Amino acid sequence: MDEGYLAQIILFAGNFAPKGWTFCAGQLLQIQQNTPLFALIGTTYGGDGQHTFALPDMREKDEQGTPRIGYELGKPSYIICTQGMFPIREY
Repeated sequence: MDEGYLAQIILFAGNFAPKGWTFCAGQLLQIQQNTPLFALIGTTYGGDGQHTFALPDMREKDEQGTPRIGYELGKPSYIICTQGMFPIREY
């Protein structure tokens, strides 16, 4: 693909947003400073549509946008076994 992306949502494990990125936490952005992104998502996630628009709030969602069961704000949403003892998974 020769063209750049206008927007992309990715899973990120850090506790900071890298330069040029921001968390999808439902916050309002100024349309004047983010016109191309506003043209893409409009007021789908909120905002007044004249001065502001909102990003999606993905804090309590999995990578497919489904609400997480048992998710608590501020708690880890993914864990990894580091001691070589992996839990049994039933499918």
